[in-house]
Amino acid sequence: MSKYKITHVFILVALLVIPIVLLFLPATYFDTGETVCLSKRLLDMECLGCGLTRGIQHLIHLDFQSAWHFNKLTFVVFPLFVYLYITWFLNSYRILFRKD
Repeated sequence: MSKYKITHVFILVALLVIPIVLLFLPATYFDTGETVCLSKRLLDMECLGCGLTRGIQHLIHLDFQSAWHFNKLTFVVFPLFVYLYITWFLNSYRILFRKD
């Protein structure tokens, strides 16, 4: 198996494991703790992405009200991310299982 295909094996495994881990984590897992946002840390101002991770985690757990509260862009970004996720998964799957 070539290095290129081995890379796609790792990509497929990551694409399968990450959503499962996020589903098993509680919806409130990312709600507390220090921020990693540079805008918030350096300028003490929230950027457009602040709360997006927390919003997506709540949206994954079907907590729509909390997702809306954390960041309204969650409802735009999440469907786009799902589309990209499916595209990456199918691309890696096709590359891995194509007949050479």
